Amino acid sequence: MDSSVAAPPVRQRLLSLDVFRGLTVAGMLLVNNPGTWSAIYPPLRHAQWHGWTPTDLIFPYFLFIVGITTVLSMDSRRARGHDDSELSRQVLRRGVIIFLLGLLLAWFPGYTWGEVAANPDPSFLDRVIDRLPRTRIPGVLQRIGLAYAVAGLLVIRLRPRQQLIAAAALLLGYWGAMTLIPVPDSGIMGWRTLDDPSGNLAAWLDRTLLDWGSLGNHLWASSRTWDPEGLLSTVPAIGTVLLGAQAGRWLNSSRPLDEKLNLLFAAGVLATVVGAMWGWVFPINKSLWTSSYTVFTAGMAAVTLATIIWMVDVRGWRGWTYPFVVYGVNPIVAFLGSGLMARLIYSVIRIDTETGSISLQAAIFRTIFEPLGSPRFASLLFAISFVALWFGILAVLHRRGIYLKV
Repeated sequence: MDSSVAAPPVRQRLLSLDVFRGLTVAGMLLVNNPGTWSAIYPPLRHAQWHGWTPTDLIFPYFLFIVGITTVLSMDSRRARGHDDSELSRQVLRRGVIIFLLGLLLAWFPGYTWGEVAANPDPSFLDRVIDRLPRTRIPGVLQRIGLAYAVAGLLVIRLRPRQQLIAAAALLLGYWGAMTLIPVPDSGIMGWRTLDDPSGNLAAWLDRTLLDWGSLGNHLWASSRTWDPEGLLSTVPAIGTVLLGAQAGRWLNSSRPLDEKLNLLFAAGVLATVVGAMWGWVFPINKSLWTSSYTVFTAGMAAVTLATIIWMVDVRGWRGWTYPFVVYGVNPIVAFLGSGLMARLIYSVIRIDTETGSISLQAAIFRTIFEPLGSPRFASLLFAISFVALWFGILAVLHRRGIYLKV
C-alpha cells in the first residue's frame, strides 16, 4: 500500500501504477454511487451471479495492484536494511489497520438510524446497542486487509517461484473444496450447488461463523445467508494479490522496459484465456471469487496495466493522467471518505417531503438530476458528479501533500 520508493526508475513506473490505481478507485466510486439503484446501465452493474461485467473487474484490479506495490515497497525497504522480521511486523500492522478501517465503515455512524425492532420509541442508547449485532464483519477493506496480510507474509518468506506454487495451490484447493466437498447442512455435493448463492460451501461457512442467531447476523444485509466478501472466498483473493506480486517482480527487475511490457502483455493474455477456459468447469463468479475469476481478472489486469505503461511511459501521453494520479495516490481516503459520505447521504440524513421522508441523496437526485434525462442517464450523471466531487477533495489534499498511508 505504500508507494514510496527509492530509485528514480521505479518512480517513473509508479506513475503508471498510480494512474491504474486511480482509474480503479474512481471506477469503484462510480459504480457504488448511482443516482438510483433501479436505473443503471448494464456495464455498471455486477453480474447477477455467474459471468462478469466491467464492474466485476474493479475489485480484483485493486488487489492485483496491492500485490505489485507490496513487492515494490518490500524491495525498497530491504534496500534500506529492513530484515524479514521488520517487514512481517509491518505487513501485519497494515493488514490489521485496513481490516479495522473496514469495520469502522461498516459500523458507521454507530447507531441504528431507522426503526428498531420491537421498540417503537428507542432512545439513542437503544439505537447504539441495536447497531452492534447488525454490523457486517466482512467487507471490501476487510478482504483487502486479510488478503494483503497473508500474501505479504508469503512474499516475504517464499521465493517468486514458490509464490506462484502457493497461488496455484490456493486456487486449485479452493476449486476442489467448492466442488468436491458436500455442503454440511444439505449433504449436496459442492459442484451441484454453485448456481445457488445460499446453498454452496462458502455460504454455509459464512452462516456458520457469522450468523449468531439472536446475538446478531453479521453478513451482507442484502442476503443475510451469504456474503460476497465472505471468509472462504477470501482464500482465492489471496491468489489475486500473489499474481499481482509476480507482476511487481517483473516490473521491478532490471529487464529493458520493452521486454517487461512484452512479458506483461503475454502473461496477461495467457491468464485471460486460461481463466476463461477454466470457467467452463468452474464458472467465473465475482461473489464466489472463483479460481477461474481470479486467473481471468489477473490476466485482464496485467493487459490493462501494460497498456497504461505503454501509453504513459513509452508514448509519453500524460496529459490525461492527472485526475487518476490524484485518485491513485490517496486510495484509502477516497474509498473510506466516500463510503462514510455515502452512508450519510444515502441512509442516515433524511429530508421530510409532502410524500414522506426520503434520504438526502434521493432529494438531491430528484431535484437536480432526474429532470436532466432518462432515468439511467440521470443516475449516471449523479455518479459522475459524486466522482468529480471527490476528485476536488483529493486534489486539494494532493496540492497540500496530505496522504493517508497505513
